[in-house]
Amino acid sequence: MTISLASPANGSSAQRLANLRRRAGRIGQFLLRMARNPLTAIGGGIVLLLMIVALFAPWIAPFHPLVQDLNNALTAPNAVHWFGTDEFGRDIFSRLVYGARITLYIVLLVSITVGPLGLLLGVTAGYFGGKVDMLLMRITDIFISFPSLVLALAFVAALGPGLEHVVIAITLTAWPPIARLARAETLSLRQADFISAVRLQGASSLRVLWRHIVPLCMPSVIIRITMNMAGIILTAAGLGFLGLGAQPPDPEWGAMISSGRTYMMECWWVVTIPGLAILINSLAFNFLGDGLRDILDPRSE
Repeated sequence: MTISLASPANGSSAQRLANLRRRAGRIGQFLLRMARNPLTAIGGGIVLLLMIVALFAPWIAPFHPLVQDLNNALTAPNAVHWFGTDEFGRDIFSRLVYGARITLYIVLLVSITVGPLGLLLGVTAGYFGGKVDMLLMRITDIFISFPSLVLALAFVAALGPGLEHVVIAITLTAWPPIARLARAETLSLRQADFISAVRLQGASSLRVLWRHIVPLCMPSVIIRITMNMAGIILTAAGLGFLGLGAQPPDPEWGAMISSGRTYMMECWWVVTIPGLAILINSLAFNFLGDGLRDILDPRSE
């Protein structure tokens, strides 16, 4: 009589451990493929640095971003104030560090709202077609027909200034391209043989969409959202510059440029430093999006 020493619990633990190892290997391969592209590595590094700066802002910033020191107003960059001070004597470097939190707050909130919204509308229009497709796509065309910044200005003007209203306004202007992308992906998938086989097995439309079509559309949507993040940063900065985003004295980068434009001829650092922060982070998200497209989109191989 042979007694097996392996229990079901040990077998399930070994299987979970094997699954974790496989996932870790996939993540390692993914990061390695990203590191092979210099621009993608640079973009990912800058985005990671932005996240670290935003997370540890109280420990990184040498000064409080809101405390004024009129005796040191408009001080040029030096050993104490690395990026100089603004018209109220506030340290620009510290305000940039805390402003990273506002930028990431807007980017993340818009991304996690616009992605599901555009994906839901796109796959619904593409899968069901007919009147559903026509209605949803005509609504999409109406939103696309307006420039995104102009439409965002209209929404913020109607809702009122504030970060939450900026997020809502940018979300309402950023979902149409994602919806059209998801619709195009769904149109190419709904007549596939494996989708027909799933239908013949009695699967409902909801199950087909959720279990089969949505996962296949996700890589393209993630790529598009990542590449849209640069536009989100620019739109948020534009609204802040016009006084419709974060309100003073919050250290939002666009608002910093707006308040410093009066002194830009004599004190270049007041406008140049926040502008460079917007430029560098926008380029970083573009580089990261290009890299994700090369890795996640099989048609790019």
